[in-house]
Amino acid sequence: MPNARIWIQSLGGPSGAVSITLALVLGNLLFNVVANAAFKVSALSPSWRGFLTWQVVGNLAGFITVLTLTGLLRYIPLHTAFTVTTGLAVIGVQIAAAAWLFREPISRADWIGATLIVLGIAFVGRH
Repeated sequence: MPNARIWIQSLGGPSGAVSITLALVLGNLLFNVVANAAFKVSALSPSWRGFLTWQVVGNLAGFITVLTLTGLLRYIPLHTAFTVTTGLAVIGVQIAAAAWLFREPISRADWIGATLIVLGIAFVGRH
């Protein structure tokens, strides 16, 4: 756990910005998962009204991810912010939306790939 704390502190620069940075990263992750889950629900919708409603939800959540990324760029470099948010989004969508919410099977290869993504995020976060 000490390595995680060092990584999070390295993301935020000055100590006051650490909590803002962490909140923006977690917000980005949450709204990325919501957006992708909404698009899945939209794709499964039997009516045009359901399809359109979930498209709007997904796009609004996607817009919030853009806002959180923009806010994050005030505190950390683009190459770090992009890698962290994109990598965590892949993991979040795979675990929270696909496996947990939609009960989609996740293969061993998928889990290995997710682990490699986490390792990649850790390496980028150390810069």
